[in-house]
Amino acid sequence: MAKNNALAAVNSIDGFLALQDFNLSDVMAEELSGLSVSFERIKIPIGGGTVFEIPGDDPDDMDTLKEVNAVILYQHTLNAYYATKYAGGSHPPDCGSFDGVTGRGNPGGLCRNCPYNEFGSGENGAKACKNRRRLYLLREGDVFPVILSLPTGSLKGFTRYLMRILPKYKSSNAVVTRFTLKKATSGTGVIYSQAQFSVVRALTFEERTLIAAMTEQVKAVSMNVGYDAEDTIPPHVDPDTGEIIEPLR
Repeated sequence: MAKNNALAAVNSIDGFLALQDFNLSDVMAEELSGLSVSFERIKIPIGGGTVFEIPGDDPDDMDTLKEVNAVILYQHTLNAYYATKYAGGSHPPDCGSFDGVTGRGNPGGLCRNCPYNEFGSGENGAKACKNRRRLYLLREGDVFPVILSLPTGSLKGFTRYLMRILPKYKSSNAVVTRFTLKKATSGTGVIYSQAQFSVVRALTFEERTLIAAMTEQVKAVSMNVGYDAEDTIPPHVDPDTGEIIEPLR
């Protein structure tokens, strides 16, 4: 099948076999060359909501989903530090990191040595630098990934999930993961939406081969899905703090 027919055929192929006729790197280098490309975002609501929001066919009308089933293609840290207390509006962090190793901005430098990345540096014993996790997800039947940004309140559960599945499956991209939301309450009494994770099924051998190739393509592309690619995406509010996490500049 010709590459330009891959998208048209995607709905007729089950599971992740649509990837056998699709190469993300080639499409972005050829069909989308010169365009500002980002990926759609799955949004976690504030205030304890239990449905995800994702852009639908009408960009002005969001679809709501009780659960999302997808492969975690790739994931990385997303840190953001604001020097002054958040007071509304939308502005980038003073310092941030997309790898959890090196901060860019003020103060910048190694994250592990940063006093703002220590518990107790922020309000109520929290970190002044807010740690999140960006996940690139691929749903069955899709060929383009979507992005889910896990806020601080969901990271402990996500870590536990990875520790459960890695001994058996070796990699988080070897299974279809079910994402759901539950209402939770922070130590300071703030109600927020907390992500939950479970295994739907293991991938077949053929699917794993296709997903492994897609993972490498996403890793390469993610280096360009960075600081200005999210400018048109509505800001995401951290339910624990009310802070808005915006792209670094």
